[in-house]
Amino acid sequence: MSVAFTREADAEAAAADLPDRPVSPHPNLVTESGLTAIERELASARAARTAAQTGGEVSADRTAMARATRDLRYYAARRANAQLVAFEPGLGRVRFGGSVTFERDDGRRQTFRIVGEDEADPARGSVSYVSPLARVLTGKRIGDTAILAGQEIEIVAVD
Repeated sequence: MSVAFTREADAEAAAADLPDRPVSPHPNLVTESGLTAIERELASARAARTAAQTGGEVSADRTAMARATRDLRYYAARRANAQLVAFEPGLGRVRFGGSVTFERDDGRRQTFRIVGEDEADPARGSVSYVSPLARVLTGKRIGDTAILAGQEIEIVAVD
């Protein structure tokens, strides 16, 4: 057997042995849309695993099966420990599931929704409840101030 074939097989085996996706030590708080997204990803992982098993990809590409199995384990665990937090509008405080608008010292206004870790996407206006921003603002009301990254910010709206 050629050394080239051995190295190729070893590289494939290493790629197929993917490490698990890291799971946060924090409680898995989710909004309704976050729970729906986890369930959608879980269904997608199941479908990918089934496709890898039935499509003959297991022998042809072990990484497809490893990736699908890893994602299936992750989303099954996230679904199993998800804690749905119902949003109650009109409480007047920054809280999980709600949005907050704040103004920076330089006059810029930013709005973020505080959500679960799996659904956070700062570029789309949502941050995890364990993020520094959410931790600083949770429980505050309109007019309250906080220090974020060395700057004072003032809460101007809460939804």
